[in-house]
Formats: sequence, structure tokens, C-alpha cells
Amino acid sequence: MVQISAAMVKELREATGSGIMDCKKVLGEAEGDMEKAIDLLRTKGLAKAAKRAGRSTSEGVIYSYIHTGAKLGVLLEVNCESDFVAKTEDFQAFAKNIAMHIAASNPAGLNPEDVDAAIIEKEREIYRAQMLEEGKPENIIDKIVDGKVEKFYKDVCLMSQQYVKDPQKTITDVVKETIGKIGENIQIKRFARFQIGE
Repeated sequence: MVQISAAMVKELREATGSGIMDCKKVLGEAEGDMEKAIDLLRTKGLAKAAKRAGRSTSEGVIYSYIHTGAKLGVLLEVNCESDFVAKTEDFQAFAKNIAMHIAASNPAGLNPEDVDAAIIEKEREIYRAQMLEEGKPENIIDKIVDGKVEKFYKDVCLMSQQYVKDPQKTITDVVKETIGKIGENIQIKRFARFQIGE
């Protein structure tokens, strides 16, 4: 049995933001292996997030981010379950990171249903013309176009975009991890991105 030291617990806490008891428990399960302990905490956090997903989010913040030079700004509404959590450093940091991501990646909407139908129709026409130009058979063009539209949604919808700070994760992954970390359901409700000259 590996002895779990206070220093190990502290290191894991700093790396994950999890509670002392959770850190101690997973370090025991992982027999002191830090990487394994982090993976266990992430798994448990995602399981907690799934349980909390249905809970009401009637508190939160409107976060504003103005990029250096004041030519680009984002207004973002992020909801949580309690006023207490809305005021925490972790929640504020999450709101800031998402606002900065929106400033950088310019999503067209939160989810596919938020993207203007005219934009999708135009993309479909472009993809279709490309396939005809490449001489693809008529009977498979629609399937190819559908696949390209799905990829387009992944690229332009906030929740499925790759997180700017860590492209291995989507924004949905970041939300789930934050839910696991702070212990409340979180929802990105809406956003508006303003840019001079747009």
C-alpha cells in the first residue's frame, strides 16, 4: 500500500481544483500514480456533471470582455444554480475563458439550431457545386454534402468548437469539466460578439 502524503494531495488539488477528500481517495485508488489519479478525477467529474445536467440554472452572470484596442467585444450569459457559485473565482474564470474563446473563434451560434438557415443553404450550394465540379456521381453528392454540413456545424457552433486554449477539448467538454469541478450545473445561455466595421 502506497503512503499518500499531504504533498501529493496538495499537488493533485492544485492540478485539478478538486476537494481534499476526493484527491486523497483517488490517489489511494491510483496507488499514488498522479496521472492515473487525474484521469480518475476527470471521470468522476464527468459522471457528476451528467447527474447535474437536468438541474435548474436560474443564477449566473452576464460577463463582458473587451479585447485590447476596444475594437472587439463579447457579452456572454452563463447560468448556474446558485448566487454563491456565480461569485466564485472558478465560475468567473470560466465565464472569462469562454468570452475570450468567442472573441477569438467567432462562432455563428450556440448550437446548430441557432445558425441562420440562409448561411447553411449557401454552404450547401457551395459544397454541391464543388462535388459536381469534381465529377462526383449525382447519387452520392447529397450524402457528401450532408457530411460537409455536419463538419461545418462543428466548426461554427460554440458548443462543438475546439477550445482555443486546449484544442483536444470541445467547449462542451470544458463545460462538463467545470460542472464536475464546481459541483453545480452550468449552462452557456447566449452571447453576442461585436466587432468594429462588421
